[in-house]
Amino acid sequence: MAAQIAPAERLLNLVIALVNTAGRMTKEQVRTSVAGYQEAPSDDAFERMFERDKDTLRDLGIPILTVTDAGHGDDIGYRVDLDAYALPPLDLTAAELGVLAMAAQVWQDQAVRADTTRALTKLRAVGEAPESTDLVVGLAPRVRAGGGAFGPLVDAVQARQAVRFTYRAATTGEVLERAVEPWKLLARRGGWVLVGRDRDRGASRSFRLSRIEGTVRTVGEPGSFEPPSADELAHALETWGSGPERIATLAILPERASAPRARSVPAPADGPDWSADPALVHRDLVHVPFRAEWELAEELVGYGDAVVVLAPTGLRSSVLHLLRTAATLDQGVASDG
Repeated sequence: MAAQIAPAERLLNLVIALVNTAGRMTKEQVRTSVAGYQEAPSDDAFERMFERDKDTLRDLGIPILTVTDAGHGDDIGYRVDLDAYALPPLDLTAAELGVLAMAAQVWQDQAVRADTTRALTKLRAVGEAPESTDLVVGLAPRVRAGGGAFGPLVDAVQARQAVRFTYRAATTGEVLERAVEPWKLLARRGGWVLVGRDRDRGASRSFRLSRIEGTVRTVGEPGSFEPPSADELAHALETWGSGPERIATLAILPERASAPRARSVPAPADGPDWSADPALVHRDLVHVPFRAEWELAEELVGYGDAVVVLAPTGLRSSVLHLLRTAATLDQGVASDG
């Protein structure tokens, strides 16, 4: 049985069809030629699916016109109003389109969801980037959601308003109430991090949002603390610095891992000769610059066996550690089932 097409993919297929139709598309033409609608089990189910999709696209700002043809009586067709929908000529690389997709995934707050989704749908409809999911998988830095703490902390950083929250320490597991002057939110090492001044300790500290328990509560009035000096902020951010640039040597299956390929550079002049390495059988040799080893490891793990790390050894060890951890989690799920 063929895999069912996701609703988002069906919507994109409909947009592309209605943009490229010479004049109009009837419902019957949509049902027979646009991927995703053939799955409707009955005429009524198709009608509901199509009407819902039209409303969704119109809500996203895509101007779908209803077109009647005097020569065909009540036969109604549909197309996209290109004058209202057209974008200026675009020349986006695969990596650039992937970055925009990543941004739309991160900013999924209700206040901006409609705008980001509308913009991304337009860009995908006119872009010429590969359809492989590898593109966004590689570009997205695997930033997990910040949960309920993210929104209040964004507001508190902007308002310079102190906050209180319950925090579980990573090293000891101790749970304590913290009073913090929030300075900056960072996307680092697979999650969101708050950097600020811990009032109880009188020094700067970092807090992973994933370890905040319960709600974040504001303390005092907006503007109640002075922003950090440049030196204070630089000192607080030192532990989250990316370090010097290095080169990762990867063996990648053909036509996979588009994002690392897009960032690839020529082989270092003084580097080793990898031509005889058995890992390169049926694989391409790719050199990718990086600064944060753990962040690159988390990206490469997303490609599974499509990418093999040849060097440096620290990066290879980090990738293997993540893979072993994932395998252990899978075994735990299987044993619980």
